[in-house]
Order: sequence, then structure tokens, then C-alpha cells
Amino acid sequence: MSRIGKLPVTIPQGVTIEKKTPNTVHIKGPKGELSLDVHPRITIEIADGAVKCVRASESKQDRSLHGLSRTLIQNMVEGVTKGFEKKLEIIGVGFRVAVQGSKLTLNIGLSHPVEYAIPQGIKIDIDKDKKNIVIITGTDKQLVGQVAANIRGFRKPEPYKGKGIRYFGEQIVRKAGKAAAKEK
Repeated sequence: MSRIGKLPVTIPQGVTIEKKTPNTVHIKGPKGELSLDVHPRITIEIADGAVKCVRASESKQDRSLHGLSRTLIQNMVEGVTKGFEKKLEIIGVGFRVAVQGSKLTLNIGLSHPVEYAIPQGIKIDIDKDKKNIVIITGTDKQLVGQVAANIRGFRKPEPYKGKGIRYFGEQIVRKAGKAAAKEK
């Protein structure tokens, strides 16, 4: 039995979970709504304030889908109640970031400013105290992580000076530069 898959997902106060079709779960909470198409080999049961995933057989694929389905539902419940957040740190002389409507404008040392269209369901803010920290929030964990990875991909941190866009608290392994030429 899957250790993760057999655990029930408790439904907190203010969250409603319903099955639209046999394989579609719709979750509604204070922060928004999410829906998930579950694999046909996994059955979703909603009872007694909890959601339980049941697999069809003991095959390797069904066992892996069992834990995955339960974790996806748990993340959706957490997303509509608390939400998810990722922080990015912009490091570099003259590097600036600004939010203008539904676009994020990044001046990160390239010949042109990079404009990133903010997807639906994602909110991006700039930290008031430190202007070099971008805060990405949303209800969908996968989408928040993907947006953070896309923005980081515009200018990954380089190992010599450490300039670029990195996750908040990420440690970059620094390399030594060229050694000074020895005099004869």
C-alpha cells in the first residue's frame, strides 16, 4: 500500500470538493477554484470531511498514480486555503524590475528590457523594502513554480560574480576567476 496514497486528505472549513465527472475533481475555497482530471485507474471517494484515493490494482503504474493523485489533491486544497508563494532575488548593478499592469518588465543587463506576460491566476509583487525581490503568489503550486522558473531562466545566476536571478535563499557555488599572471 502506498504510504502517501492511503492517507486521506482532510477538507478544511470553507472548502468544498465535488466530483463533476467520475474523473474530475473541483475544489473551491476562499482564495479561488481549481479542478483536476484524475487518471481513470484512480477512483476518488469523498466522505466524512475527507477525500480518499483508491487504486484499481497493485500494478506499478497504479501504485505510482495513487500517491501522485493524493498529493495533487492535497496541493489543491492547500492552494485554495493558504496559497503558494515563491520569491526571486535579482542581483546585479543596475538590474531593476517593475510590474506594469499584467506585464513584468526586467532590466537585467541585456540590450533590451525583457517583458514577461503574467499568466492568469498569478500575482506578482515587488518587495517594498528591498526593490530587488520579486514575490510570486497563486493558488496552483505547479503554475507558481513554473512562472518562477521562467523568470529565473531569463538570467540565471552566473558562478563568477553571482549576478542574475536566483530563488530567495539559493546558494550559488562561486568559482575563482583568472589567477594573476606571475612575474618573472
